[in-house]
Amino acid sequence: MTGLNTAAIYVIQTLGSLYLLIVLLRFILQLVRADFYNPLSQFVVRATKPLLNPLRKIIPGFGGLDLASLVLAILVQLLLMIVTLTLMGYGVGGYLLQLLIWSIIGVTSLFLKVFFFALIISVILSWVAPGSYNPGAQLVNQICEPLLMPFRKLLPNLGGLDISPIFAFIALKLLDMLVIGNLAAMTGMPQILSPFL
Repeated sequence: MTGLNTAAIYVIQTLGSLYLLIVLLRFILQLVRADFYNPLSQFVVRATKPLLNPLRKIIPGFGGLDLASLVLAILVQLLLMIVTLTLMGYGVGGYLLQLLIWSIIGVTSLFLKVFFFALIISVILSWVAPGSYNPGAQLVNQICEPLLMPFRKLLPNLGGLDISPIFAFIALKLLDMLVIGNLAAMTGMPQILSPFL
């Protein structure tokens, strides 16, 4: 593999993963019923609109879920994996079903990572800027709230100390280790695709 191929893979994975994150955020924002008048939400909507609007004509939403954005995320992940493997010299013709499965695993992994890092940001903000009205802080809190709510119901009130993020971190990490890692191993995902996990 030449240095040019390595550089091309790096650029494609970085830019493609950034767009994949934006597409998945569109799904997550609708899933958690975030404020779509938030400037950051508006950016996500505008960035995904060109590819998402035609797809919505084919794939309608179901039960409040934006299935078109989820399908678009899987298709972007699939394309990234195909380009990566092709640039590495792998033939992908006979592996399309496996690639689709790996794409679903990759999108699920990114889904968990979005919540994990949103929780980290939320915890830091609760220390340095509690009750902030910053659009970014509000969006992070809106993403984290549905994840933290079940833990808050189970845990006793500790007089203003919220330990629900600790249990949410543990649950997300266990899902990542036990489900995502094992699924990737069971389906034979190549090491070159590990940046997508």
